[in-house]
Amino acid sequence: MGILDGLMGNVTEVDIKEVEKELSVIITENERVEKAYKLIRDLIVFTNTRLILIDKQGMTGKKVEYHSIPYKSITHFSVETAGTFDLDAELKIWISSTALPITKQFKKDKSIFDVQKALATYVAK
Repeated sequence: MGILDGLMGNVTEVDIKEVEKELSVIITENERVEKAYKLIRDLIVFTNTRLILIDKQGMTGKKVEYHSIPYKSITHFSVETAGTFDLDAELKIWISSTALPITKQFKKDKSIFDVQKALATYVAK
């Protein structure tokens, strides 16, 4: 997958060294980025201790929300694949003590399963 996939809304795995540099202001001393996926401008980052959802906002993307979720707080998650008429796939993540899930939309491709496998791996630790 490449730049075109990212622009189309498909998830692409990104270089963790670049992500570590970008997140140096919020990563703790003993924390390391292990996997990262880009979804258009947003990032889904797996560290050794938490999941970080990065939402770049506005025209320039200078306003950024960092949503930090310790793996132990994730109670369950689901993947909804794209259908014939519904072209988007969805990943939903439920956090303890919240009723509504965090939802991320993906285009109709297989990359949602890569993110789901990473999530399953880290939540099971």
